[in-house]
Amino acid sequence: MSNQNATVLLTRLLSLRENSSFHLILDSLTQSSFYLLNEYAHHLSNNHKLIYLSFETVNRPPYASEFLDCTEIETEKVLSSIKSHSKKTSPSSKLVVVIDSLNYIPNETLGQYIANIVGPNVVLIATYHTNCVEPFIRHKNYPSSLSLLTYIASTMFEVEPLLNQSIDNESLGRDVSRLNFPINAQLNSNTFKLTLTNRRKSGRSLIYKFSINGESHTYEVLNDTAESKDEDEEEMLKDLTTFNLATSSKQKLAREQVELPFMQAQETLGSAGGAIVYEFEKDDDYDEEDPYEDPF
Repeated sequence: MSNQNATVLLTRLLSLRENSSFHLILDSLTQSSFYLLNEYAHHLSNNHKLIYLSFETVNRPPYASEFLDCTEIETEKVLSSIKSHSKKTSPSSKLVVVIDSLNYIPNETLGQYIANIVGPNVVLIATYHTNCVEPFIRHKNYPSSLSLLTYIASTMFEVEPLLNQSIDNESLGRDVSRLNFPINAQLNSNTFKLTLTNRRKSGRSLIYKFSINGESHTYEVLNDTAESKDEDEEEMLKDLTTFNLATSSKQKLAREQVELPFMQAQETLGSAGGAIVYEFEKDDDYDEEDPYEDPF
């Protein structure tokens, strides 16, 4: 994918024209998700209703149609309000739900909380603070909140500050862990670095890095990671055997358009809680009178 196409993908995701129901934003003390959310607001159509779920935001953002203080309202009432708005949403528009911090949701209920929000006409845009220490996990073998979120999110945005050459990420990380913020570093700026990970229906992940200018709303591709990754794979397969293991452009396009069965179940996430997709083939021997033959 060219740099121009990568920018088009980013714009389509920010304007919710891409088929992606859960956008996860990973921010930190050095760069918050504030300016990225402003980019969403810049691209969103007026046809979309936006509900802002606040766990730490005091004032209602200007782009929010409705503002719910989750520290004062019970979770059941918040979810029922979202479902009510979802039913009233027309097919031509989408209901957008923004959560300012997923860190306040308990680890054991996080997956169910998200599943109750996301639906066919509902898009969830949620922020997770990576610098926050996660509370104790009750179940020993249960994944952490960050691992769980990065697994189920269809689109991930990782925001970082654009550092000059005199500052490197390792030294900045040590300073910030001590709450020592360098004066010469442009932290929490409207110009920042963005790493986009978008999971396609084929199961393949596209990864791109951008420089975002929040003032002019312009985006510049820093590194076409997805394209360079494909080139590395092609180089590894080259001259490995006498067979041609490389993939042509036509074959790559055909592979990306293949929709895996489990992706069909994910499209209805939140509406049914899960589904098993099975397609009969011509050689399948199925007896309708035998209950043990039921694949569902």
